[in-house]
Amino acid sequence: MKKEMVVATRNKKKLKEIKEIMQDLNLKITSLDNFKNLPPIREDGKTFKENAIKKALRIAKATKKFTLGEDSGLCVDALGGRPGIYSSRFSGREKSDLKNNLKLLHLLEGFPLHKRKAHYVCAVALADQHGLAGVVEGKCFGLIGFKLEGRHGFGYDPLFIIPKYKKTFAQLGPDIKHRMSHRFRALKKTRKIIFKYLRGENA
Repeated sequence: MKKEMVVATRNKKKLKEIKEIMQDLNLKITSLDNFKNLPPIREDGKTFKENAIKKALRIAKATKKFTLGEDSGLCVDALGGRPGIYSSRFSGREKSDLKNNLKLLHLLEGFPLHKRKAHYVCAVALADQHGLAGVVEGKCFGLIGFKLEGRHGFGYDPLFIIPKYKKTFAQLGPDIKHRMSHRFRALKKTRKIIFKYLRGENA
C-alpha cells in the first residue's frame, strides 16, 4: 500500500505538475481537495520559505499526514524583485494568469530584452504532525518576453524565456520544463527527506 503525501494546495495545475515531477516515487499524492473542514491558510509570510513552512505545518497538523507545502513565484530584476510572493495575485482581487501577465508586460513596456532578466523561485517544506522535516528552495533564471507565447504550463510560463532554447516554458512544454524548472530543482532536493519517510522513519 502506497504511503500518502498531502500537497497543501487547491491549484490543480500546480498539483498536476508536482505529480508529474514525482511520478517515479512510490507515493499516493493527494491535495486539500481530498479533505473537509481544513483550517484556512493565510499566505502572509515575507518570503516563499515562510509561506511554504506555514502551509506544511498547518495541514500536517490538521490531517495527521505527511505534507508538502509549496510557495513559488516570479522575481523580475527591473521591478526590484516584484511580483515575488505576490505573483499569483499580482493583478489584484480579480486575478487571473492572463491579467497577471498583462500587468507584467505593461510594467516592462519599453525595456529591452537584456533588461528583462527574471527568475522563478520555488520553496518546498515537508512536515508531519510532529513538526517540520525540512525546507528547500529551487530557482530557474530566464528573461521576460514581449508577448505571450505557447500553450503549456501556467502562471507566467507564456512570458518566461529560457535563453538556451530562446523559447518560453509554455512553448517548451512539460518534458523540458520538468527537467530544469524551479519546481523540479526544489523537489529534487526533497528526495532524501521523502525517502526517509517512505522507509518509515520519523520525518
